[in-house]
Amino acid sequence: MSPLDAIWHLANFFAPAWCVAALLAAACKLLWRRETQGLAWLRLLKWGGVGGSLGLVAALAVLGHDGKMMGYGLMLLSISLPQWWLAFRPKK
Repeated sequence: MSPLDAIWHLANFFAPAWCVAALLAAACKLLWRRETQGLAWLRLLKWGGVGGSLGLVAALAVLGHDGKMMGYGLMLLSISLPQWWLAFRPKK
């Protein structure tokens, strides 16, 4: 495998997490305007993308290979939780 192939392989491994995080951040900003008024879309995207990436890596470590529905479920959960916490955490 060439270095360029390795880069494409890693980019395609993490692409679902970042695409779903972008869609979920946009949906959060659209559906819960009042709750997410002070939050930047990019901040929701960053936290969701990092969480989703960690979820994919954890699923790969536990399940042995990627592409299983349980892995994608873990990815979705690890994208949703940081975005939920940012939008709906108890205010001081």
